[in-house]
Amino acid sequence: MALHLLEVVLVEAGELKERDCWCGIDCLLPFLNKSKAPYAKIHYGTQHHFSCFARGIGKKEVWNEKFRFEAELEDKHEIKDDMKNKLVLSIIHRHQFLPDFHVGEATIYIKDVILRGMEKGKVVHGPHKYRVVRPDKSYSGEISVAVTFIKGTEGQEGDSGGMEQPNFYNKETCDS
Repeated sequence: MALHLLEVVLVEAGELKERDCWCGIDCLLPFLNKSKAPYAKIHYGTQHHFSCFARGIGKKEVWNEKFRFEAELEDKHEIKDDMKNKLVLSIIHRHQFLPDFHVGEATIYIKDVILRGMEKGKVVHGPHKYRVVRPDKSYSGEISVAVTFIKGTEGQEGDSGGMEQPNFYNKETCDS
């Protein structure tokens, strides 16, 4: 079975907003918590990675982080499986004094990227902006993400891509 590579570059977020995160009293948050920072959990199939905390607070928060996932596809017809067809990015705000708050999710459907990558060998898609959607289906800002699919060869050995060891927050790599 050929192992293909899916690279995801988490570029930046714009105007991420929290709502009703502390008993509906959002006006007290600036006084209780001056250092909130978003991070992301990125899912592809059964694999996942955690980002570092974004730099910059306010209208634009920047990551510029790259994540790699293995895409094990025998042929292009195998991507009918919904889990191998999309990336889900969960955006979470870290709080100093309050529990972390789930801001929302962005879903990126990558079936076309994979199909073009299977034909051409390598396809770069983006960066493009995607809306962050709350559980109540309202919008909570946007994130900018680029996706690259690189076709592998039969029997190719690859990096685990987070399958066995998820990429948890690493102080040495994230705080530099």
